[in-house]
Amino acid sequence: MGITLCFCLSSLTLFIIMTEFFFEAHSATYWGDTEALKEFKNGLDPNSLSPGSCVSSWDFNFDPCDNLFGEKFTCGIRCDVVVSGSSRVTELALDQAGYAGSLGSASWNFPYLKNLDLSYNNFVGPVPDSLANLTRLQRLVLSSNSLSGSVPDSIGSLTILEELHLDNNNLRGTISSSLNGLKSLIRLEIQGNKLSGEFPDLSQLSNLCFLDASDNSISGKLPSIFPASLFELAMRNNQIEGNIPTNMLRLQVLDLSHNQLAGSVPAGLFTHPTLEQLNLSYNRFGSVQVPANSGLGSALIAVDLSNNQIQGLLPAFVGLMPRLSGLNLENNKFSGMIPTQYAIRAFFPGYGVSQFVRVLLGGNYLFGPIPGPFMKVRDPGSVTVRLGGNCFYRCPMSFFFCEGGQQKSTMECKTIGPMIP
Repeated sequence: MGITLCFCLSSLTLFIIMTEFFFEAHSATYWGDTEALKEFKNGLDPNSLSPGSCVSSWDFNFDPCDNLFGEKFTCGIRCDVVVSGSSRVTELALDQAGYAGSLGSASWNFPYLKNLDLSYNNFVGPVPDSLANLTRLQRLVLSSNSLSGSVPDSIGSLTILEELHLDNNNLRGTISSSLNGLKSLIRLEIQGNKLSGEFPDLSQLSNLCFLDASDNSISGKLPSIFPASLFELAMRNNQIEGNIPTNMLRLQVLDLSHNQLAGSVPAGLFTHPTLEQLNLSYNRFGSVQVPANSGLGSALIAVDLSNNQIQGLLPAFVGLMPRLSGLNLENNKFSGMIPTQYAIRAFFPGYGVSQFVRVLLGGNYLFGPIPGPFMKVRDPGSVTVRLGGNCFYRCPMSFFFCEGGQQKSTMECKTIGPMIP
């Protein structure tokens, strides 16, 4: 009797659990989310709803969350049972089908939405303040549309947002310090717009790891402090001047190329404990500071200081940086001879030291004998070396590293200073 009773109770419990699971798995979409989806679809340009696209399959004669991945609602949304008895839309991620319309035509009443991805479409108009209604949003991706206007201050109220992608639009105006409200932000991409003015102090973003503000019209000096959490900072192709902050202790990639930075390249960049890629090309630097430890503790793998106005001898300490494999110093005003260490690193690096696989020194005022190890190598596949456009008395074009530019004339070489014979 006891065994039969236990079995019946177990069966009843299992039935209740399975019934609840079935009910939750097939629960109806919360009515407010259905209305918000209808509103979003109705706000799209009907001519942009191409056959076979996600939104064209949305048929509201059927329940959205109950018909995911079927003939209706084939894609574009995700639902989760987050409250008892109904499903809520937690993701709106459209395909790249050329949808058009204004984002301001929707109220964005999706209180449980975590991911909004409308990238690579043709949305126009401003980024609406109503996106601040998405208080549970963790990822906002509006990349590669035709959005205009400024970045609204209201975005800063999304305190749990982890990724913000506004890149490759037509956004204008300054970047507001209200972004400091994004306390959970890990990735910020605003490159490829028309943003201007000085870059704000965003040091309160203590979780920020990736920041790309390249290809804008940002001017003035950089803030003295960036979030110490940054792994990658890219602000190439702007109008930035002044000093380079050095407080980013975890930084691995720094790209400030195509700006108006001048003065000396700071020695701290060559002694940074984690920095692996440094690109300061196409600026106005005139010199390179020599680090106190000769770069022996450097983590740098690739350095690009090309197309500046750097004068003096080639920095010998560069040949001592143990992990460096790519070096580009082209189109500066370096003079003197090539340090022997450069050639040794290209062909006989030694134990525990990386080989130079790319040594680009063309377009300077280098002279003297070409280091012997360079002259012995005829195979350009083993290492890339460029010495064209210098002041070498003898650099036969039969050597692959002499190609890419005729040597300068004697008169032109003498203009750089008395060091050139």
